[in-house]
Amino acid sequence: MTADSGHAGSVDEPTGHPTGGLPTPLAETLRYGPFHRALRESIAHRGLSLARLRAHLEQLGVQVGQSTLSYWQRGLRHPEVPRAISTVRALETVLRLPPSSLLDLIGPRTANTYAPRPVATWPDHAPLLATFDSVPEAARGNADLEVLSVHDTVQIGMHREQRSITTRLVVRAVRQGPDRYLATHHGDDGSLIENAMVRSGEGCRQGRLRRESASRNLAVEMLFDRRLAAGEEHVFSFTIVDDTGSATPGHHRTFRDTCGSYLVQLSFHRRAMPARCMKQFLASADATPVDVDELVCGLGGVVSAYFGDVGPGIAGIAVEWS
Repeated sequence: MTADSGHAGSVDEPTGHPTGGLPTPLAETLRYGPFHRALRESIAHRGLSLARLRAHLEQLGVQVGQSTLSYWQRGLRHPEVPRAISTVRALETVLRLPPSSLLDLIGPRTANTYAPRPVATWPDHAPLLATFDSVPEAARGNADLEVLSVHDTVQIGMHREQRSITTRLVVRAVRQGPDRYLATHHGDDGSLIENAMVRSGEGCRQGRLRRESASRNLAVEMLFDRRLAAGEEHVFSFTIVDDTGSATPGHHRTFRDTCGSYLVQLSFHRRAMPARCMKQFLASADATPVDVDELVCGLGGVVSAYFGDVGPGIAGIAVEWS
């Protein structure tokens, strides 16, 4: 949550409702949605900070928190009807948008609107992590490390199976002493987790590894070459090879705390291209996905999704096959 300590000035922009003059991409987003993208692009087009936008709304007699505006434009929350109708109409006024252009996007979904599928199951790694009995509780939960950035690269084979996941992390020691990161992995349906392999990359080496065949869960220690000093940053990477599962539904990562950035990329075999890929964020495992955007699979069969200031929650890419 961001506190606004600035002084709200007067609204110095006109407040009419022109029907033209909008850039074509923005006009199309206002027509087709989703709401959070339309709001974000409209704010960017007007060149307003959230603090300034909030000040303009207050001049119109509308009280709304800056954090609420931030959640709305990021898709983490959605305006509630009918309570938010007056606020959304005021946003149209301040942002110089056609009447009801934003309001129409917060109503019921139409048949043409993508209805995101929730993540079907989400693994409980707690029993597996508890088997690392000689590792302190803080280390089992990586509590002594702040995750600054994560980059997952997922290779998908010709049979639509997830073949490998290479993860590169940037972490910072919260206090003196952390010397490992405990990573977890959940195999797709049909995965023979006992056949999965872990390969260490730069900045770490493999420690103990635990598997649980019934749940298709895996946990592994990635050991650093030294104990980190308080505030010290460390970069390391590793790859999990798990290629025995059925057609993958995509890749998601759980963030227990906030993380500065998350980039996930899926690389598809040229003989197994997806019908659709969707960027998703879920506040919890049983929540409806938000921040949903359809992604373009670019040259070379790679699709990417970037999340800034992500978490807590679950972020990733959902895949649909033809």
